[in-house]
Amino acid sequence: MSTGTVAAGRPEPSAEPSAEPLGGSSAGSAGGALDGAAPPPRADRAARAQAAVERLRATGVEAVAVTWVDNAGIARVKAVPLTGLVHAAQWGIGAAPCFDVFLADDTIVSSPLIGGPTGDLRLHPDVERLVPLAAQPGWAWAPGERYTQAGPPHPGCQRLFARRMVAAAAERGLTLKAGIEVEWVVALAGPPEEEPRYPTAGPAYGMQRLIDLSDYLRDLLRALGEQGLTVLQVHPEYAAGQFEVSVAPEGPVEAADTSVLIRQTVRAVSARHGLRASFAPVVEAGSVGNGGHLHLSLWRDGRNLAHGGPGPHGLTAEAEGFLAGVLGALPELLVLGCSSPAGYLRLVPSHWAGAYQCWGLENREAALRLVTGSTGERATAANAEIKCFDATANPYLAIGAVIAAGLAGLDQRLALPPEFTGDPAAAAPGTVPRLPAGPAEAIAAYRKSATLREALGEPLYEAVLAVRQAESEQYADTPPERLAAATRWRY
Repeated sequence: MSTGTVAAGRPEPSAEPSAEPLGGSSAGSAGGALDGAAPPPRADRAARAQAAVERLRATGVEAVAVTWVDNAGIARVKAVPLTGLVHAAQWGIGAAPCFDVFLADDTIVSSPLIGGPTGDLRLHPDVERLVPLAAQPGWAWAPGERYTQAGPPHPGCQRLFARRMVAAAAERGLTLKAGIEVEWVVALAGPPEEEPRYPTAGPAYGMQRLIDLSDYLRDLLRALGEQGLTVLQVHPEYAAGQFEVSVAPEGPVEAADTSVLIRQTVRAVSARHGLRASFAPVVEAGSVGNGGHLHLSLWRDGRNLAHGGPGPHGLTAEAEGFLAGVLGALPELLVLGCSSPAGYLRLVPSHWAGAYQCWGLENREAALRLVTGSTGERATAANAEIKCFDATANPYLAIGAVIAAGLAGLDQRLALPPEFTGDPAAAAPGTVPRLPAGPAEAIAAYRKSATLREALGEPLYEAVLAVRQAESEQYADTPPERLAAATRWRY
């Protein structure tokens, strides 16, 4: 339930080419979706990693955590001692493909092209993104990308999917800036089955909450800053014990990396203060939940296409087409942006969650909120916010899929429907389409989406579908209180 915006930031770096399909691999072909990019040559990777080792050793780092996010939205990890980083960068770390069909509770399912006990992949740390973890002394972190043992990219790698979508935009001469707001609820540490006990009882958005947890928030800001992140704001949110942090925007893949890093940093700082953090969509049934709002802006030749155009509120034709594509695809995009059945406990009308398929200028009830920024900074600040997403999403999947939908809308030269002002829940029935109220409706829309099937490639598309279908069945008819409890500490 956020009022924050993401303003200007550095432009997306030039995109790397995408990857070759696996061909005869048992994982199946990506249908051409992986054309182009392999990892850097092994010697080059080793040289970069060796330079990173020398830098990290000087800061006292002894081990490196390499993460990827699975299709259930859980950050998984393999770690190596610092002495093993060069080998990991050069040859990767073993990571079985079955992780693509893990559920949030660690149940393992299967999909037509990915799953089962056979096979292995190599997880390669992105040494360019290595950062010492300020709240975990002696540790560093890097996001990972997964390749087959023969060398080609794994068609189920979500980070490589996001990079492919950035490359698809670059082929049209477009770059994007993105940022993901991070909301969480902090509670006193205790047994997982215990009901949350909050360290502050201050009012929503109240200064009392900041006073109660000023040492905690100071340490969090310090840790984020030491890790190279530019924090725009941190503030108490609406629900009990709830806070939000927003950082400066960056390229889409980098923004997804940053959202993973922020969450792990929040967890580590919380633990050092005798607290625990939950990013679950709803911590207590019936309360306002945690969102994972995605901000995006489209750029060409250094110009923000959300400003200075003839369209609504200054949108250019390209930006309008892009946003129209996103708006039209929101029902199926929920499969990637509101991933858990628990997300639909948050996605309810009149809670600023974006439960309706409409758009509007600064309308916090619209699923797509246009943010122009203040007069004088609109050329850099104008962006769109997708409010119906939450932190159960794999951020690489969510960002990549939004880009795919937006580019489809741009290519089709779509136009936005009339904007909606006010609360759509108060409109006459049938006036404003309601987004899916449960996972079954979203899955049905996803099954019909040729755009997402083509963009994701068959192996990744089917793996996501298998996970969503299994979790939908797993929690069917589960009372809200039990569903909230089951997912509370998984995210």
